[in-house]
Amino acid sequence: MTMTPDGHSAELAIASSALTKRFRGGQVAVDHVDLAVPRGSVYGFLGPNGSGKTTTIRMLLGLAYPTSGTARVLGVPMPEGTTRVLSRVGSLVEGPAFYPYLSGWDNLVRYDAADASAPGKTAKARISEAMERVGLLAAAGKKFRNYSLGMKQRLAIASALLVPRDLIVLDEPTNGLDPQGTREVRTLVRQIAADGITVFVSSHLLAEVEQVSTHVGVMRLGRLVFQGELTALRRTAAPRVAVRTADTATAAEVLAKLGLAGPQAGADLVTAELGDIAPEKITAELVHAGVGVRALTVEAPSLEDLFVGLTGEGFDVEAG
Repeated sequence: MTMTPDGHSAELAIASSALTKRFRGGQVAVDHVDLAVPRGSVYGFLGPNGSGKTTTIRMLLGLAYPTSGTARVLGVPMPEGTTRVLSRVGSLVEGPAFYPYLSGWDNLVRYDAADASAPGKTAKARISEAMERVGLLAAAGKKFRNYSLGMKQRLAIASALLVPRDLIVLDEPTNGLDPQGTREVRTLVRQIAADGITVFVSSHLLAEVEQVSTHVGVMRLGRLVFQGELTALRRTAAPRVAVRTADTATAAEVLAKLGLAGPQAGADLVTAELGDIAPEKITAELVHAGVGVRALTVEAPSLEDLFVGLTGEGFDVEAG
């Protein structure tokens, strides 16, 4: 594995070590965050509102200075490497900003003209390609103020695709969108990732991240409490067995003798962590003990359960 001089892997699109942001007055917004975003991944950056996601992104893009720690974007140290790397990074942070009385096309013309790295001779072709890529070419002449929220977000993403990018950073790209707009942005993220571009998506919507991400990082009160592949996140909580019976006391004793952890008994339900015990063995032992089993099911933990366990807070689980 190739390493950078400060110890980060060159195979990472984004890497940070103990990245920290402390505001005046002592509030710590980001607390020793170690990000590892593989090149070519779709990385879902999750956490409740106020957990430090946007502040982290602003430091990664050179929009805010860290109090301490280091960060690299595409192998370039930030924020000192801002001018070297940002031409390879497209971003949408804290919502799109466009002229309402100009058309979508004319807004992108102005965005492109402000980019010193964009070749002027190819502007028309590049703008046309970007608008077609986000499905807005037919609405290119329509004024921005008449765009739907989903169209506005897609135009913002188009502005990030006017020149070839190695990394796209999207901060809450579906915030405030209706189900149709959310689906449009979600599809676009998949299309961008299919081209080999690394996508870093900040969100508080579980469904959005679950459907597009290969890797996730979970923030809580400024700290990164989980990071890894989405499949690894699912493995952080064991499946539970649920037994419906009138004899909950005896059922709980049987589950305990079998070594199942965390047994919990209700009015007509007993649950416990399944572990390595086969469900059919549990059923046989319950019947052998005289327990009348009405139903026995194995329940995998939901993403909501996992995130509540990691963050101590509920999330919005429906993105449409």
